[in-house]
Amino acid sequence: MSQAASSISTRTIRQSSWWKRHQQKLTPIIFLTPGLLFFVVYVIWPILSSLTISLYQWDGLSPKTFIGLENYIMLFDDEYFYVALWNNVKWLVCFMLAVPVGLGLAIFLNQTIFGIRVVKSLFFFPFVISQVVIGLIFTWFYRPDYGAIAPFLNFIGLEGWSILADEDYATYGIIFAGLYPQIAYCMILYLTGLNNINSDQIEAGRMDGAKSFSLFWNIVLPQLRPATFLAIVVTVIGALRSFDMVAIMTQGGPWGSTNVLAYYMFEQALSEYGYRMGYGSAIAAILFTIMMFYIVFFIYRMYQNEKKGL
Repeated sequence: MSQAASSISTRTIRQSSWWKRHQQKLTPIIFLTPGLLFFVVYVIWPILSSLTISLYQWDGLSPKTFIGLENYIMLFDDEYFYVALWNNVKWLVCFMLAVPVGLGLAIFLNQTIFGIRVVKSLFFFPFVISQVVIGLIFTWFYRPDYGAIAPFLNFIGLEGWSILADEDYATYGIIFAGLYPQIAYCMILYLTGLNNINSDQIEAGRMDGAKSFSLFWNIVLPQLRPATFLAIVVTVIGALRSFDMVAIMTQGGPWGSTNVLAYYMFEQALSEYGYRMGYGSAIAAILFTIMMFYIVFFIYRMYQNEKKGL
């Protein structure tokens, strides 16, 4: 019995020493494995499945028919695809206003005066509201008969004009609604960055004669580089994957003039227009490719900045 107990004790000690020798290498793997598993199952696998489906003609129920690149050929002959792509460009350009406006609000709110926390919470409020609620609120704002801006439209001679019914301006009306929460998000990022600014550098700049804009441009703004980088990345991704505001406010209308790639993908694949899973997957593949180019570019820039120690 004593020999068996001694053998078990020796084996336990060896196992314990093996764990101690490899603990530093194995611990990160153990913690990362669940996250990597979920990432593969819920991100990588759906992406690969979508790319595969884009090579088929399929309505979601009947057997798939392999047609190769036919969906992509039809896509590039589809005028509504170009309308959706151009609207995404509009979203991308106009959405960038959220970055400087968020910075300006953050500087304005970065004060130590009585009641500033209440004011901050009011500006933070749009970020926590559901996009659906914001879309419904702005739809009511834009109503030409009893909306919030109806008296102003009547005053300037645009009585009865509805921005969401005008194919030339409806997209801009939706973008303006989308900017409402996006500005709040950028503001939060910049407020966090302003709280981490090195005050010694500001004092040194003041002693050297730097004032107002010169102090902001040469000392404050360079220290906000990480916040600016993150704000731009999140804003561009938000512009490219815009969907919910379009779905709530216009459903792609009037006459498809406010469609974006994400909503057009949904419209072709899952709406009453046809259940064209392969065609919708081809649109998703194009959108994914655009976003991947953008993400890889920014990751490369971030890596270069880290290398230079910026």
